[in-house]
Amino acid sequence: MTNSESAGQDYDVVISGAGPAGSAAAVLLARRGVRVALLERRSDPAAHKVLCTHSLTANAYPVLDELGLVPALEKAGAVRNQARWYTRWGWIEPRAAPAGPELPYAYNIRRSTLDPLIRSHAARTPGVDLLPGHRVTGLVREAGRTAGVRASTPQGDRTIRARLVVGADGKDSAVAKSAGVPARLYENTRFAYFAHFRHLPLPGGIGQTWFLEPDMAYAFPNDDGVTVIAVLPDKERLPAFREDLEGSFLAFVRALPEAPPIDSAERITKITGMVDHPLHSRRPIAPGVALIGDAALTGDPLWGVGCGWALQSAQWLAEAVAPAATGRGDLDRSLVVYARRHRRRLRGHQYLAADFAKARPFRPVERLMFSAAARDDSLARHMHLFASRLIGPLRFLNPAALAKASAVNVKHRGAAVIRGKGSSG
Repeated sequence: MTNSESAGQDYDVVISGAGPAGSAAAVLLARRGVRVALLERRSDPAAHKVLCTHSLTANAYPVLDELGLVPALEKAGAVRNQARWYTRWGWIEPRAAPAGPELPYAYNIRRSTLDPLIRSHAARTPGVDLLPGHRVTGLVREAGRTAGVRASTPQGDRTIRARLVVGADGKDSAVAKSAGVPARLYENTRFAYFAHFRHLPLPGGIGQTWFLEPDMAYAFPNDDGVTVIAVLPDKERLPAFREDLEGSFLAFVRALPEAPPIDSAERITKITGMVDHPLHSRRPIAPGVALIGDAALTGDPLWGVGCGWALQSAQWLAEAVAPAATGRGDLDRSLVVYARRHRRRLRGHQYLAADFAKARPFRPVERLMFSAAARDDSLARHMHLFASRLIGPLRFLNPAALAKASAVNVKHRGAAVIRGKGSSG
């Protein structure tokens, strides 16, 4: 579309959904000269997502830095997300190398803090019009492509025209459904329940994750002294779990190795959960449409990667389409560039997550890497990079890492044999 065709446009880009993905995309596009309408179906400025891991993995830090949000997050009490992971071989505890740089991090911060913060940041950005109370009900179609949205508002129905419509409206994206973009679903054979606690000390004051094969659990400290605890058992346990939800949840947590002392803590929320949460992915583009965040790809909540991927996909989209969104380039070609990057960076992660969502024991290569990481500091740091989504599966399982893990385990077994002989002599 050329500049001469822009007269009929209300905006260059309309974004549906003013959560982290939509708000970040609005800021990054507007800074590149794009006129953005940011639509949020809820009118409450404090509106936020409730069911969430509240985790921004380290892959999101460069986006937060570009947005200029790091000082505001620190001021709001966001907790740098160090973590340790329990396995049957012991704890994997990533630490910075001696005299080396600190481990990469981003933040744990509750969505009740994050969502209003990033949305207000977008509203203050020149070039962004935040439109609360606007719910997308359909798309404007012209010549086989999307050319805007139809929305219901407190003042009545409204049509907003734009070169590009961005769906940042979650896994049940109305934009994706209206554009006819199907979702590919992957069964998740775990269920999840969450609760929030105050005055709950954790070892080292950092996040804890338990790999119980096949069950999972984690405890993440957040802003304002609040810790979120999640349990993710195999669905075979669901009928018995539901008979006494509170008792089952508390018993599950109490039985964890080095269990958090929940009985002396203050629970400040109800126990809420997701019984059925399939992973899904969609092709992130269609003519005149782009999908970001959960609208494009919804991961498994046990990994806590959704918010990080939401911010990254917003950045990838802005970098790919900004010139074309203002009429200075081929929009369709720019969308293809975005889709390729999205697929290249996230497809491998999603494949492994979908496989692990089958609530199965570790596969042989996973046993190799997890056991060695519990015994070797450099492999623990390597696992931290993967868990933070700073490296992909191919780099995580590269030949050098697998060889190092094998050598660590051979040495461990040799030392165990020697200890056994010594104790029997």
